[in-house]
Amino acid sequence: MKFTSFNPMIITKDSEAAVALFEALGFERRHTKEGFLDDVSAVRMKDSNGFHVDVVQAPVPQDMTTIRMNVDDFDEAYELLTSHGFKRRSEGKPTETGSSKGCMLVSPSGFSISISKHYK
Repeated sequence: MKFTSFNPMIITKDSEAAVALFEALGFERRHTKEGFLDDVSAVRMKDSNGFHVDVVQAPVPQDMTTIRMNVDDFDEAYELLTSHGFKRRSEGKPTETGSSKGCMLVSPSGFSISISKHYK
């Protein structure tokens, strides 16, 4: 399994405030993805040093920070993390959008990793 990206992801109900903060820190919007769940959208941002942060708009009770881990083999990443005790954050199948497959997994100690595989 290879990583295709690895960066922080902020999940918030006020994405515009978070995006504005990172723009003030020198990040620029690179890509917006909307409509992959009923009320969820995502903004990918990048700074001049090549660092990325993703800001996700979602109906969450409070902001969350997770690690976004894009991989070339979703099933292998899923198996590796679950073999180390990670559990699905929600029930059901991973989210599939036509351009990617992903889900959030939570470690036994409570930190989370959002794994995804982007289709080419």
